[in-house]
Amino acid sequence: MSLQPDEQQVGGTDVLDRELEKLLEDTHVEDGDHERFSHYVKKDAILKSAMSGRPVIALCGKVWTPGRDPEKFPVCPTCKEIYEKFKN
Repeated sequence: MSLQPDEQQVGGTDVLDRELEKLLEDTHVEDGDHERFSHYVKKDAILKSAMSGRPVIALCGKVWTPGRDPEKFPVCPTCKEIYEKFKN
């Protein structure tokens, strides 16, 4: 799975992106109440989505087109868990 398949990688971020993609592939995500949470997404993906209208993919695997204020919702526990694993 790729967060942005058409995105050109710049500098050393391609290594981090490949590691993140592997972590996402190894993480089992079940259907659930993703709509009730704010999700972690790459900042540049949010900007590109706002300009193009294309959906983004959260760390937990949720695909959607952002349009609501993320400050109004708690952070998705799956996204947070994946992010914490990736940080370490």
